[in-house]
Amino acid sequence: MLQRTCIVLISLLISCFPLGRAVMLNFTLPGSHPSPELVAQDVHRRVNASVTRRHMLQISEKYDTTCFTGNPIDDCWKCDPDWANNRQRLADCAIGFGQYAMGGKGGEYYIVTDSSDDDAVNPRPGTLRYAVIQPEPLWIVFPSNMLIKLSQELIFNSYKTLDGRGANVHITGGGCITLQYISNVIIHNIHIHHCVESGNANVRSSPTHYGFRTKSDGDGISIFGSKDLWIDHCSLSHCKDGLIDAVMGSTGITISNNFFSHHNEVMLLGHSDDYLPDSGMQVTIAFNHFGEKLVQRMPRCRRGYIHVVNNDFTEWEMYAIGGSGNPTINSQGNRYTAPTNPNAKEVTKRVDTAEGQWRDWNWRSDGDVLVNGAFFVASGEGVEVKYEKAYSVEPKSAELIEQLIWHAGVLGVGGRDNNLGMWSRGPNDDGEGGFGSGSNKSLAPSVFSLFIALSCFLFLYTTPPML
Repeated sequence: MLQRTCIVLISLLISCFPLGRAVMLNFTLPGSHPSPELVAQDVHRRVNASVTRRHMLQISEKYDTTCFTGNPIDDCWKCDPDWANNRQRLADCAIGFGQYAMGGKGGEYYIVTDSSDDDAVNPRPGTLRYAVIQPEPLWIVFPSNMLIKLSQELIFNSYKTLDGRGANVHITGGGCITLQYISNVIIHNIHIHHCVESGNANVRSSPTHYGFRTKSDGDGISIFGSKDLWIDHCSLSHCKDGLIDAVMGSTGITISNNFFSHHNEVMLLGHSDDYLPDSGMQVTIAFNHFGEKLVQRMPRCRRGYIHVVNNDFTEWEMYAIGGSGNPTINSQGNRYTAPTNPNAKEVTKRVDTAEGQWRDWNWRSDGDVLVNGAFFVASGEGVEVKYEKAYSVEPKSAELIEQLIWHAGVLGVGGRDNNLGMWSRGPNDDGEGGFGSGSNKSLAPSVFSLFIALSCFLFLYTTPPML
């Protein structure tokens, strides 16, 4: 309740004072980068370095290049033949705004041995629900294929990694995943689909707290007032509401290497046009494949800075990227393939906004490839570039899209023909369900200014969820 009070208080103060409104438009949320353009350039630098390395190895007969894809995330961990016993290296492989997501790095391994979810208040040890509510960092793994049908929202605590590599892990049912007022979560290699509305029930969010939850929307992943998050190599489809929604001041998010399909409203970024704290939202959307039977919102943005880079959009029915409330859309090196419908060729859509209002919005396209009559309506003058562009920070051509997104979606067993094989148990596996051995490190929260607005935001991001 107090978190919501802080948000409302800040919004009211800003609306009452013109100067406050002006300041808020350039306000950096806790977890936001003060120079988002530098983060976008760093993404290109890493992509170009990976592509160059792959090219150099190809022309040398001394090296096997099968593991090098040019995708900097995959090249970071997949070329390690012993990756299954060095799983936490993954936490060092993120790019973009979510690159600081630690997940459960430094924490113990938790082995999910029980796929049931029949008690949202008193989950059994060995279940996924028991793991995600714990207060300490945990690296959560699955030693076998698993279908987890949720009874209610799966409410996470901070510093957790879901690592489904090597197994065929599906999460469906009520909820599904809720990240509310937390930080540092990595979700990797999980199928998330057929998520439905749930709620009007008690749900536990920590070992010491449970509370009554009203009806949920049925999102695949619902992000609410959270930061430092990375969603990678997941396959998402067939949910009641959005596949991924991020609202209420969420920031520091990377959504990469995922496969989206069979859905209407794919992704929502931003609570409402009038919700000023979302002006500090920063999201990287990279190397994803937006596949068959998608309609709209890839993403639909309100406020914030959204970097859409090196994705493949192979199908939409209405539009690919939409927005309102003056978001910054930086589209670079994507491939947009328009549908056959002559009335749906436009990539972009300004939602419920007259041209006189959106003509100054900063929506730009750089290095995109437009196929089958697709067209991107740019606007604004763009961000002033105060340096001479080097090759290392230019967006890679969308001609390399097939190479960069070749393994988008879930890997390995049940994935998309990437055949990583089953997970081999590492040295920290104790052979029992629940916790394995290993170190457990906690990370101290950052220190922010002491004036009231930043203090409220600090409270929002560092306290446990309030149900």
